[in-house]
Amino acid sequence: MFTPQSLTVALLMMIVSAICWGSWANTYKGVKNYRFELFYWDYAIGIFLISLVLALTMGSTGNDASSFVNNVKSADASNIVSTMVGGAIFNLANLLLVAAIDMAGLAVAFPVSIGIALVVGTVLSYILQPKGNVLFLMAGVVSALIAVILDGKAYGSLASAGRAVSRKSIVTCVVSGVLMGLWNPFVAYGATRGNPLTPYSSVVFLTLGALLSCFIWNLYFMKRPLVGEPVSLSGFFGGPRSGHLLGLLGGAVWGTGTVFNVVAGKVTSYAIAYAIGQSAPMVAALWGILAWKEFDGGGSRAKVYLVLMFVFYGLAILLVAHANR
Repeated sequence: MFTPQSLTVALLMMIVSAICWGSWANTYKGVKNYRFELFYWDYAIGIFLISLVLALTMGSTGNDASSFVNNVKSADASNIVSTMVGGAIFNLANLLLVAAIDMAGLAVAFPVSIGIALVVGTVLSYILQPKGNVLFLMAGVVSALIAVILDGKAYGSLASAGRAVSRKSIVTCVVSGVLMGLWNPFVAYGATRGNPLTPYSSVVFLTLGALLSCFIWNLYFMKRPLVGEPVSLSGFFGGPRSGHLLGLLGGAVWGTGTVFNVVAGKVTSYAIAYAIGQSAPMVAALWGILAWKEFDGGGSRAKVYLVLMFVFYGLAILLVAHANR
């Protein structure tokens, strides 16, 4: 399987990963008259297909034990199941994230949801494996919480400008963030115990678990949507071609970023991988603010909150990364 042979290549892959993670949701923002519950079917198919394609190409260079097919044959079944469970948890978190983007926009949904995930993931990782400087970790957690609160305050300030503000969207972001901080231990188990999965195999089973869980999570939200009227599966088959293509593209972008992050993370240090990977919400926030004008008319108070949010989120990333050096 392909792995970067130099730190420079690994860093480039990590940067591409962060850009992919922070940019894929633009495909949903570009969809017209296509409900997110229907868009998400295309997205889930896209993340699985691209992970499979990359596993059969980049992950299969050389017919040795690490090549994709051989690794799947030799891996413990418990590792595969654990990874797919992680995919199902991730999928619920990500589906709620897309719902929050639909309600509040990129610049709110990403930083709040992933900020909460940073807090939950950091605390959970330390409980499961108490490594790193606890003072830096706690300072990072507090900084992330402050960034989340500041982003929420910026969103709330839109009300004074006559813009619609949804409390449900913030609650959805928080629930998404908590779940987003819980799935990784299941995938880590599959990649480290017994006969483990390689990075390429891990992402394939992660995305397969996500796709299969759509028949539970997504069907539920189609019948009981967070916003609007229920939609039927027939709406998916009758959906616009552009909606299907954008959904598949969004999945391909996210899946590529995930494969690059996991593969390159084996070469870079944990601190570097974490810092670059967790910068994705800042990329998404910049898209929301600069490209989609989500805070236009929000006034100077919203701008101040947003600047401070960027500062504290960046500080949180640096502190947590430094704690795990």
